[in-house]
Amino acid sequence: MAPASRSLNRRAVVAAVIGNALEWYDFTVFGFLTVVIAQLFFPAGNDYASLLLTTATFGVAFVMRPIGGIVLGLYADRAGRKAALSLVIALMTLGILLLAIAPPYSAIGIGAPVMIVLGRLLQGFSAGGEFGSSTALLIEAAPFSKRGLYGSWQMASQAAALLLGALVGAAITRGLSPEALKSWGWRVPFIVGLIIGPVGIYIRRHLADSEVFLLAQKTARRATLRELFSGHTRDVLCGLGSVIALTVTIYVLISYLPTFAVTQLKLPYAQSFYAVIVGNLLLTVLSPLTGAWSDRIGRKWLSLWSLVLTLAIIYPLFAWLAAAPGVWKLIAVQALLSIALSGYYGPFGAMIAELFPANVRSTGLSLAYNIAVMVFGGFGPFAVTWLTEQSGSPLAPTYYVMAGLAVSIIAVACMPGQRHVDLDARRKPA
Repeated sequence: MAPASRSLNRRAVVAAVIGNALEWYDFTVFGFLTVVIAQLFFPAGNDYASLLLTTATFGVAFVMRPIGGIVLGLYADRAGRKAALSLVIALMTLGILLLAIAPPYSAIGIGAPVMIVLGRLLQGFSAGGEFGSSTALLIEAAPFSKRGLYGSWQMASQAAALLLGALVGAAITRGLSPEALKSWGWRVPFIVGLIIGPVGIYIRRHLADSEVFLLAQKTARRATLRELFSGHTRDVLCGLGSVIALTVTIYVLISYLPTFAVTQLKLPYAQSFYAVIVGNLLLTVLSPLTGAWSDRIGRKWLSLWSLVLTLAIIYPLFAWLAAAPGVWKLIAVQALLSIALSGYYGPFGAMIAELFPANVRSTGLSLAYNIAVMVFGGFGPFAVTWLTEQSGSPLAPTYYVMAGLAVSIIAVACMPGQRHVDLDARRKPA
């Protein structure tokens, strides 16, 4: 590979990772701080009502994700990955700013939750275009034989962002008094995100689009929803189904875990972050390894085995945890699930991107990803909170996750059986 090509590939990885990490960091810390935000911005008659309002706000942002996915996905397929990714991170940073400066309900009344909701809506719109554009960039910049490795940085960066969010969350909840945390400490994680934003904007503005995309602009039809569905309806459905396992595990087993540990298992709030730290550290390290492994053995069967293993162990693990809750048991459960899921997380980016050709790749990825994330991820914490309250069982989160895993197993099984398919090669001149 020529030095110029290697440099372009490195820049593509950095550009994709930094914005993707910022998106997931921000969404993660909001989930981790649900209990505090509920008290400050959504006061109600009881703690359960406040928690429901806050988790609903967490989910409201996801209503905007399919809209942002369609608009920004089409923009990425027409104007280029660079243009779309630069716009995405600018909007994302603005959303974080609104959250960071929002006064509490006690200061401005109804204006406080309105600012939070507006910030979340803006973040949801921008995040809708992040996954499709950054994944397309990673796959198109990669050598064909290393698409699994390059695509794995999509999930590795998400895990790294979740890890950073957990570290910051643990630091402020353990290092600050409850009064300081409610007064100003909860803003610290969002301020950290504001520092990352300008760096990502600078890097993405100096990025170049890949040869694969530039060729598709010249030789393929213009990206439209009609063009996407005329030839890729099955691919969209398979992609959507495969995302369900990803999103229910991220939002229920990771983002919602501290809230679950405090409200249901009665474990210390600060210490519950340790499990999230361990789990995401494992995913950050293992995802590139399993992504590279998928380049050798194929993505479909590695993904299926990972999903089946996770489905088989999740209920016994949570039953063991609920029988005698403890921080170390919580860490062990999170670690084992993260190891099992790494075989799915690593190959995921390349597996779903290879469903679509370059001219509609960002749109197809964005649509499939964001619909699943909106329905099964954004309102996942809300659904789990309600299920737990109605059933009275601390194992309610496992039922939700198991159902999502089962659907994704079917979706992945229905994907094309070829080990690797280069749809873009069909458009390359002989």
